[in-house]
Amino acid sequence: MPIETKAQFTDVYRAHYEDVLRFVRRRAHPMNVDDIVGETFLTAWRRRRELPENPRPWLFGTARMVMLNAHRGMRRQSALVVHIQQTTETGSHARALDTTAQVDSRMDLVAAWKELLPADQEVLALHVWEGLAAKDAAKVLGCTRAAYAMRLTRARRRLAGRLTASTASPVLAPTH
Repeated sequence: MPIETKAQFTDVYRAHYEDVLRFVRRRAHPMNVDDIVGETFLTAWRRRRELPENPRPWLFGTARMVMLNAHRGMRRQSALVVHIQQTTETGSHARALDTTAQVDSRMDLVAAWKELLPADQEVLALHVWEGLAAKDAAKVLGCTRAAYAMRLTRARRRLAGRLTASTASPVLAPTH
């Protein structure tokens, strides 16, 4: 059922929106539902010429893939938090901490990470997780190296401000 016109797509959207919405509501966190449904129909629009005669199962499958991608992104974000914690502990006295203290420290870091704005998370992720040099990270963000360096400095400060005093100082260590 190739869709050639905006009106045809609107008909498909109206016919299946509520079903897709219910499908996603049963499976996703309420805060993510609108984004997932929107991404599902955006994908349908982009692939409108490939939609099957009955697009409902295809839409459900696409919504499922969008949810899986979002879940993978959340897992990567959690892994990044652990990675940041591990890199801040390298070469420090943190190895001497007992297991309970390490868990508490990581929980503090996870909580602090979640409080950051997405822009700060992105800047820190490019630096810590992707290991990009400032000039390369600046290209990714579409800004100058100086602007990236300033954003990174500010993101570090905001993260450090959310951490306890015992975990804040390694994060602030400057890297050039």
